[in-house]
Amino acid sequence: MLFFPILKKRVDAYFTENNLSKNANAEMVFKSFFFGGGVISLYCLIMFGGFSPWVMLGLAVLLGMFKAFVGFNISHDAIHGSYTSNKRVNEVIGRIAFNTLGGNDSVWRTTHNLVHHTYTNIPGHDEDIDVAPGLVRLSVVEELKPMMRFQHLYAIPLYGLAYISWIFRKDYVKFFQDKIGQTKNKYTKTDKFNLFFFKALYYTLFIVLPLVFLPITWWQFIIGFVAMGVAGGLVLGLVFQLAHVVEGTEFPEPNEENEIEEVWAIHQMQTTANFARKSWLACFLCGGLNMQVEHHLFPQVCHVHYPKIASIVKETAEEFGVPYVEHKTFFNAIVSHYKTLKKLGKGALEELKDDNQQQQAQAA
Repeated sequence: MLFFPILKKRVDAYFTENNLSKNANAEMVFKSFFFGGGVISLYCLIMFGGFSPWVMLGLAVLLGMFKAFVGFNISHDAIHGSYTSNKRVNEVIGRIAFNTLGGNDSVWRTTHNLVHHTYTNIPGHDEDIDVAPGLVRLSVVEELKPMMRFQHLYAIPLYGLAYISWIFRKDYVKFFQDKIGQTKNKYTKTDKFNLFFFKALYYTLFIVLPLVFLPITWWQFIIGFVAMGVAGGLVLGLVFQLAHVVEGTEFPEPNEENEIEEVWAIHQMQTTANFARKSWLACFLCGGLNMQVEHHLFPQVCHVHYPKIASIVKETAEEFGVPYVEHKTFFNAIVSHYKTLKKLGKGALEELKDDNQQQQAQAA
């Protein structure tokens, strides 16, 4: 199909005709200082500001949110290689910005860049849709459990634990398991050193030093640390889930040869959604991840360019009859995600119950 070759030609022409680089511009540099400086400033205010515990709690919540914004606006682009054309600079920015906030860039490159972007929404391959296995069902092939009748009520609050799980559990599990989905893990001794070094650095900055120097009790620290983690987890979880688990997106299954029959670009269009594409605030905060369609098609393009190329992508998709899934606002996307959770949980259980009753009636 000629959809993607023609789309790529048109997007390349946009950058050529406007004499623009596909990498960071002045806006991206400003965002980097704004969000990166925000994390440093909030941390320093908590550590040295001498505020009351209630004020520090509010600052901790903001710090958790700004951590997520750094991930969206700086780390994500750098690890994809789109921040700058210099590979080494991308690696340094991604490692510092991502790892010092609790993540691991090596694991992310495998789980996100390689697996998620190749096998988007494919059960058994894309582990990004395995948010809480056994608790939250995000595809029709996952096991259906009675408690999932209520997942539309508890799933979103559960996303708040994602960041805390990421810091203490997820990276270690992913790093040492043999495969991510169906993709074999390959890490070096340097990767292993970085995993433990940066985790230790994070624990020192955000656990040891606050416990030693802040004039608060241990239980006040736990409340603040959890509040910070939940705030960041909610921001991370919602933005990523609204891109793939909403009405209109698909969860294709491989054929008997374990292959997806759709070509890569069409597959991305079928499994990915945008939200609040025309909202300046959403674009500023989400680092272009509210325009996941454009990101999945052009991950090597810095996100600050997505608002401009989005119209080209949408027009070309309509021209070729390719789906372009989007929700006009963040609230619309939340509602769509809620309905999808309900359909995959309560709706699926009621459908299964009806099928069993029909089978029993026929047997009688």
